[in-house]
Amino acid sequence: MAQRILKNRSGCPVNISLEVFGDRWSLLIVRDLMVRGFRTYQDFLHSGEGIATNILADRLKQLQKSGIVAGQKDKQDRRRVNYRLTEKGIDLAPVMLELLIWGARHEKTGAPPAVIAEMAKDRRAVLTETRRRWSAKDLQPMLPWLPGPAPRQAKEGSKSGRNRQSKKEQQA
Repeated sequence: MAQRILKNRSGCPVNISLEVFGDRWSLLIVRDLMVRGFRTYQDFLHSGEGIATNILADRLKQLQKSGIVAGQKDKQDRRRVNYRLTEKGIDLAPVMLELLIWGARHEKTGAPPAVIAEMAKDRRAVLTETRRRWSAKDLQPMLPWLPGPAPRQAKEGSKSGRNRQSKKEQQA
């Protein structure tokens, strides 16, 4: 178990859990690692959620410090870090599943009701498949309405590897 440097506000397990991962960005990063096949900083940055770069960097660092996520340098591009849930991180699967079902049941979402109903009917099968995919390092997105990571593009253009486009080109 990872040692916490900061003193917890209380001994309540719910409070301690929220201190570790309780903001929306941390939970969305965990979701993307768990069911969307995301692995890199760029995957998270372009997830469609609109996370700011400084917040993303901070949350990835905090999740690593908490032992929920581990980062490893990419073998082909040592500048890139591939993130992966740890055992502690994948143990959040039941929490994430319940949040997904609760949100789809009580709020208007983009999740197909029939899919959510199936997941709610057989939670054990969903959790078994989630853990199987994690163990197998399977990056296929698990939720059909959430796209996986964008395909990696060959690096061209500037030193940073990004193609620069004028505003006119971006609008076209």
